[in-house]
Amino acid sequence: MHKTIPSLILSLMLLPLNLLTAAPVTPEVALSSPLDYQVFQRRTVDEGTIVIRGSVLVDADTWQYRVIANGSDSAGVAWENIKSPVASGKIALDVKTKPSAGWYRVEVRGLKDGKTVAEAAVEHVGLGEVFIVAGQSNAANHGSEKQMTKSQLVSSFDGKQWSIANDPQRGASGNGGSFIPAFGDAMTARYGVIIGIVPVAVGSTSVREWLPKGVRFKQNTTTGKGVVPKGDEFESDGVLFAKLCQPMKDLGIGGFRAVIWHQGESDAGQSNAARQISGAQYVEFMEKLIRSSRNQAAWPVPWFTAIATFHSEQEQENTEFRKAMKSLWSKGLSWEGVDTDALRGDLRAGVHFNGNGLQKHGQLWAEKVGAWLDDQLAPRRDGPPAKDK
Repeated sequence: MHKTIPSLILSLMLLPLNLLTAAPVTPEVALSSPLDYQVFQRRTVDEGTIVIRGSVLVDADTWQYRVIANGSDSAGVAWENIKSPVASGKIALDVKTKPSAGWYRVEVRGLKDGKTVAEAAVEHVGLGEVFIVAGQSNAANHGSEKQMTKSQLVSSFDGKQWSIANDPQRGASGNGGSFIPAFGDAMTARYGVIIGIVPVAVGSTSVREWLPKGVRFKQNTTTGKGVVPKGDEFESDGVLFAKLCQPMKDLGIGGFRAVIWHQGESDAGQSNAARQISGAQYVEFMEKLIRSSRNQAAWPVPWFTAIATFHSEQEQENTEFRKAMKSLWSKGLSWEGVDTDALRGDLRAGVHFNGNGLQKHGQLWAEKVGAWLDDQLAPRRDGPPAKDK
């Protein structure tokens, strides 16, 4: 009789393990959009759309939703019926609402015989301004001090999930600080809306690495990465171009406001003369990159490009590349971005920015982008300008 006790104990020990390996419980209603901390691009000053998508595994007589502003009493917010049919177990609804200085909570529920049989909620949903940030290290996480958003109203997207935009930014290279928290805080203070960022920048990259797959050139890149040898030439492998364009496609036409581009240090001053490109080549490559990205996005995406040639305090001003980068503005290929060559001295930790420099960098971007955005958001008027009084 005593011999059966160990086997009984063993059976009891194995029982929790068997339960742990059981199939997970599928929720009766699951929302794939919005994601927590997702930010949708507003269409006008006063209106934007929150996209609600999901699947249901329960039969309900009525499906309802509501969008609750942060800090509001949910009891005072009425439920709205989802008028479109929930076909094939799918919910698809676009909700127009007003951009807000705070997060929204989105709720969905199913009713049967007047009782709730399924429900789901997303706690933090934003409606405001969304930007893609690309380029090299000073657009990524290579600053010497990690930054945090003071407002907590800035969110970033790594291609899979959204989260509060504290450094390091997911989706970009490096593990240090970036200008993104300072930029986002300045923009949300200026416009009173949530700010969304999609960081895709990669440190030490040449513009050649960002070109579409198959674009050829004579000179290898700074690091020898991002290219495929082709006889006595090289061509881009297209990896970073895809990294840039995928979120453009995911966000959709008009799904973000603009691209912020900070890059050029790796092209302006090569230590290896055989890998040095000219200022004219830089403009040629940037034009190819900008136009090709717009084709991929299927709409005329606005770009902001910086002047960025700085390597050390000792080097001479790179007149050739500064002129080339400015010509992107005069040619109408991009809007005028920040001249970070001017940010030196106590704002730097070598080629990268320290904490003060990252704050200044972000604030300057907010000024440049903000001046343009003010015009974009201004009411449109018909007829000739009013006469001066």
